[in-house]
Amino acid sequence: MSLSPASGIGRFYAKSAKIIRFVRLGCTNRPFYHIVVMERRKNQHQPVIEQVGSYDPLPNDHNERLVALNTERIRFWLGKGAHLSTPAAELLGIAGLLPIHPRTYMTAWRSRRSAAEAEATAEKAESTA
Repeated sequence: MSLSPASGIGRFYAKSAKIIRFVRLGCTNRPFYHIVVMERRKNQHQPVIEQVGSYDPLPNDHNERLVALNTERIRFWLGKGAHLSTPAAELLGIAGLLPIHPRTYMTAWRSRRSAAEAEATAEKAESTA
């Protein structure tokens, strides 16, 4: 009698879709992310297949956001057909492992535009005062 793949015998697990995504750790108001490979249908609190990096989004004393990537394993999983979540694709694009994600360009453009608008309103307020 053979078992069905749903019984956990591993045949389905080897063929299921994988994804590289962030898993949020840390405390309230102090996030920290592990970059992991896991099955696509599982949520972030279930067991992962492999951790391939980490990301600290809050700037440290030197105004740096710390990222650690195991590029060899990321390339391995991408070669095996693993998908990427959008935040992970953005980070890997900025790191130079992939082409820069289009959302990164849009975020930078919006930041530059809002900074220019803030500067213009500051100059206008200064000239009227």
